[in-house]
Amino acid sequence: MSTAMNFGSKTFQPRPPEKGSFPLDHLGECKAFKEKFMKCLRDNNFDNSMCRQKSKDYLECRMDRQLMAKEPLEKLGFKDLIDPLRNQAENNTKS
Repeated sequence: MSTAMNFGSKTFQPRPPEKGSFPLDHLGECKAFKEKFMKCLRDNNFDNSMCRQKSKDYLECRMDRQLMAKEPLEKLGFKDLIDPLRNQAENNTKS
């Protein structure tokens, strides 16, 4: 005696994350940056505002190694940490 439990014809349609999926760092390419960030958090009672530079460095590592989509640092909330000379040099190469 087999009964099928069918509670309607609707099926769950999973949606991808808003920013898309990104691969895990299986090779540990950004592990040193992650460890510095995590140590900073522990040393500062998990106040992430004290570790923004290390967070930026970690995200840049992930973007540089294609472990996440490239995003402008301004869009990620790091506008105040961007080196103005480096930013100008990047803009000059785009022109």
